[in-house]
Amino acid sequence: MRIIGIDPGLRNMGWGVIESWGSRLSHIANGTCHSEGKDLAARLLSLHRQLSEVLDRWQPDQAAVEQTFVNRDAVATLKLGQARGIALLVPAQAGLSVAEYAPNAVKKTVVGVGHAEKGQVAHMVKMQLPGANPSSPDAADALAIAICHAFHAQTAGRLAAAVEAGR
Repeated sequence: MRIIGIDPGLRNMGWGVIESWGSRLSHIANGTCHSEGKDLAARLLSLHRQLSEVLDRWQPDQAAVEQTFVNRDAVATLKLGQARGIALLVPAQAGLSVAEYAPNAVKKTVVGVGHAEKGQVAHMVKMQLPGANPSSPDAADALAIAICHAFHAQTAGRLAAAVEAGR
């Protein structure tokens, strides 16, 4: 299964593609979409175009997106939410199922601690995906989101198989 993880951001939207075969994971690609333009609409459109190109090139089977946390600045949170809308829309347009994970769930899955620092996340991504060299902290976070999804999909698959075997 090929998974794209997406770390939404209005300035920088990280993405990471991995492949999962059972419990084995391998790094395929990663990068960052940088928004272009002065107004919000142009920036969102540039993120949409760039992320669409990433999906066209790497052909993932599933997508995972980090959920937005609400901070004290309501305007910044709203803008991040709009960028997150692009992160959800593009894979959905491509016909992919899109899973969503809270930031703490991603960190707990990848690092083992729900409040891990960005550096710890990047380090564990490199440990779990030998040869991966994330191009930015946003790309490292996106790879962590993809790893989190692979883990949860594997667990869901085992549970479904156990239920089916019990019938």
